[in-house]
Amino acid sequence: MEKFKQNPIVKKIGFNRLILIGVLILMYLAFGLFCSLMGRATFFNISRLYSAFNYTYFLGFLALGVTFVIGTGGIDFSMGPVMFCSALISGYMLTKMNIPVVLAILVSALVGTLFGLFNGYLVAYWKMPSFITSMASMMLAKGIGSVFTKTQSVSWPSSMEANGWYRNLVKIPLGGGLYIPTGLVILAIAAVICATVLNNTKAGRYILCLGSNKEAVRLSGVDVKVWETLAYVICGMMAGIAAIFYVGAYTTVQPGLGDQFNNEAIASCVMGGTSMAGGVASIGGTFIGVLIISVLQEGILAMGFQKDYQYVITGIIVLVAVYADIRSRKRRN
Repeated sequence: MEKFKQNPIVKKIGFNRLILIGVLILMYLAFGLFCSLMGRATFFNISRLYSAFNYTYFLGFLALGVTFVIGTGGIDFSMGPVMFCSALISGYMLTKMNIPVVLAILVSALVGTLFGLFNGYLVAYWKMPSFITSMASMMLAKGIGSVFTKTQSVSWPSSMEANGWYRNLVKIPLGGGLYIPTGLVILAIAAVICATVLNNTKAGRYILCLGSNKEAVRLSGVDVKVWETLAYVICGMMAGIAAIFYVGAYTTVQPGLGDQFNNEAIASCVMGGTSMAGGVASIGGTFIGVLIISVLQEGILAMGFQKDYQYVITGIIVLVAVYADIRSRKRRN
C-alpha cells in the first residue's frame, strides 16, 4: 500500500481523492444494479445523470464556499437560507421591478456577499462563536427573503422567455432531451480558482493557518481579523452565486427554506478531506464529495425511497468522515 501511495501519479492526484473517486464509481454502479434487481427504471440513463447534475451545480458552489470557512476552524449554517434569500430578492426585483437579468445576477451575488461580511465581522471582530452567528444569520436570511417577497414564492423566467438566457449558464439544450451541462463546466472552473486561491496565495495560506494556530498567526504580525472575515465573505458570495444555478435548474424559490442544504455541503467538504478542526482543506476532495452526495440523492429517489433516507446516510457519512479525520490527526501528532 505504501508503495502505491508513493507512485508519482497517485501522489499528484492524492490517495484520498482516488479513494473518493472509487467510492463514487462503486456507488453509481451499485445503484444501477439495485434498480435493475428491484425492477425499476434503469439508473444508467442520461436523464438520471442530468437530474444528478442539477443538484451538483448549486450544491457545489455552497460546498466550495464553506470549505474556506471550515479551513479557519469555523462553521457556517446559514449558506442554504442565504442562497434562497439571494434568489428571492434578485428574482423579485427581476420579475416585479423589471431590472435586467445581469443586474439580478449581480444583486444575488451581492446579497450573499453582504451576509458573508456580516458573519465574518461578528466572528472576527466581535469574537462571537461561528455556530451562533451562522444560526442567527440563517434565521435572518429566511425572514428577510420572506418579508421582501411578501411571503410569496418567486419563479424566475423560463428558457422560453426573453430573460431566460441565464439558463445557458446551467445547461444549453441540444434537442431530443439532451443538453450541454455548462453548469458543471463553470463549477469545475470555480473549483480550480478556489484551489489556486487556497493553496497558492497569501490569503489562502493565512486562512488555513488560522485553522492550525490562530494565536501564532496573530503573534507573527498578521491581521487575522481581515483574513478570517475574508473566508466568510467568500462563503457568502458563493451562496449568492449558487442561487443563480439553483433557479437555473429548478426555476421556483419558496421563502423560509434552504437549511436542508447546509449539512450536505458540509458533508461534501468533510468527506473530501477538509478537517472540521481547521487548518486542512481540499477543494478537489470537496468537488468529488459533491458528486457523491448528488449521486446518492438521485440513487435513493430512483430506488423509490423518500429523501429522508438520504439524510440518514448523509449523517452517517459525516460521522465516519469526522471520525477518520480525528484518527488521522492523532496519527500525525
